[in-house]
Amino acid sequence: MTPWTQVYSPVMGNIFLSALVAGIPVYLLLGLLAKHVKAHYSAMLGLLGAVLVAIFIYKMPSTMVGMAAVHGALFGLLPIGWIVLNAIFIYDITVKSGDFEVVKHSIAGLAGDRRIQALLIAFSFGAFIEGAAGFGTPVAISAAMLIGLGFRPLQAAGLALIGNTAPVAYGALGTPIIALAAVTGLPLEMLSAAAGRILPIFSLIIPFWIIWTMAGRKAMMEVWPACLVAGGSFAISQFAVSNYHGPWLVDIIGAIISMVSLVMLLKVWQPKTIWRYEHEREDAHAAIVEQTTGKVVKAWMPWVFLSLFVFAWGTPQVKTFLNGGTKTAPNFLNGYTVKTFEMTGLHKLVIKAPPVVAKASPEAAVWTFNWLSLTGTSLMLAGICSGLLLGFSVKEIAGIFIKTIGRVKISLLTIAAMLALGFVSKAAGMDATMGLAFASTGVLFPFFSAMLGWLGVALTGSDTSSNVLFGGLQKITAQQLGLNPILTAAANTTGGVMGKMIDAQSLVVASVATNQQGEEGTILRYVFWHSIVLAAMVGVVIFLYAKVLPANWMPQLPPAPAVVTAPAVAPAVPAAPAAVPAPAPAK
Repeated sequence: MTPWTQVYSPVMGNIFLSALVAGIPVYLLLGLLAKHVKAHYSAMLGLLGAVLVAIFIYKMPSTMVGMAAVHGALFGLLPIGWIVLNAIFIYDITVKSGDFEVVKHSIAGLAGDRRIQALLIAFSFGAFIEGAAGFGTPVAISAAMLIGLGFRPLQAAGLALIGNTAPVAYGALGTPIIALAAVTGLPLEMLSAAAGRILPIFSLIIPFWIIWTMAGRKAMMEVWPACLVAGGSFAISQFAVSNYHGPWLVDIIGAIISMVSLVMLLKVWQPKTIWRYEHEREDAHAAIVEQTTGKVVKAWMPWVFLSLFVFAWGTPQVKTFLNGGTKTAPNFLNGYTVKTFEMTGLHKLVIKAPPVVAKASPEAAVWTFNWLSLTGTSLMLAGICSGLLLGFSVKEIAGIFIKTIGRVKISLLTIAAMLALGFVSKAAGMDATMGLAFASTGVLFPFFSAMLGWLGVALTGSDTSSNVLFGGLQKITAQQLGLNPILTAAANTTGGVMGKMIDAQSLVVASVATNQQGEEGTILRYVFWHSIVLAAMVGVVIFLYAKVLPANWMPQLPPAPAVVTAPAVAPAVPAAPAAVPAPAPAK
């Protein structure tokens, strides 16, 4: 097939009019969700809108549009849907065995106050899962745990989404920052440090934000020491590790320190009143005393297995081994655990053009079936081990898994349709059009650079994908405007974390985890303005770094060395005396 080059201003050559049209699929999807249309119908209608805009406005060949949709649907099922399915599988096993009740009471024994539980699960433990796995796993796990603890479904979903923000840039062992460095060519350690000088502000704020959202300002003030310790310890760790080590272990170290610090605080301090929902009985934690240490340890083992498996699967060494080794040192799994499929009619046929990239380049379209190294596979194995430990037979475990599939099948369809929408938008260049509109804001670009990252995550569902999508554009625009490209690239990933709570993928994951399938629009309304306001706050911080604060507060690229060239023809000069040597030629 003939290659097709993206055009970014297809509507009358005007970038702003084109951006309005490019946003039609997004308006359609979010508008339908807000109107209580079921998520899978909203996603499919949004996908239809994206297809029509791509074909009739952007003039993308229909076969390419179709293959982009297929590519997105496949990616939606593997790896995203696979994570969701197996996260719920673990939860279903613990509920079926009755051990989740033990977990519930053990947490209540540590802190019977729902506000403290929200900090431990939605913020600190969620950050640990984000650091180890990312890609929807922390929302699925945190929301399921909160709903099991007795939180109202809507609040369980919303709090898990709000909590899964500040850690996202360093999720999955630093994958978003690593991808940003790869796509921009900027130094990894500088990007890690830059993000680590922006996000700690919000790591400190988010715990207060969660409790205020959950219980109100007055109730938040009653537990301000816990909010300060949970957020402050994470923020300090986040700054230190990102600036003096790198992006790989930022969330994991920060989350462990946050959880330990909060537990230590609870040994010497407790809130004056125990906050619970109105519908809960005052003696809700009375059964705690009946639980033995052995029962508590056994009940927590599924979550220990989850943490160990997810962490192991996230390490480069294990991932490389499970993928069959390297090209120079393959192992016995080579050729069996990884299969790659080029999307026929799409692979390297879409040409991304300046100014989105420095020079025109073809876009790869490859779907990788790495079934063994997927995070979802680690969750499935954790679920199987948990089921055997909790006394289920292999047949019973298989039965639970099949019932879990039946429970989430519509949500898997929804995720596939939503990712198909995102891939069509990306292949047609609609997302780049919206990005260029943001990049045209001139002196306000530092603020809108964060909003551009927010848009990227809202569209793609991934901070990593947003960095790949807009990282190069951030760098190019910064250089054109005389800004620090390290700052604007970091703005993309830090602004993007606030878009995570409203992307369609996260909404579906949260709805499944809290058994609210079909209520994605309700969850969207719950978190939408939180997302907008927090993203704008990131934009203000970026603007201050760019225009107000000293330049050395942010990592700087070294200045390019001056290039000295000799003149083509040397000017005529009097001959030098014999005793004086002639000047050396310029280098």
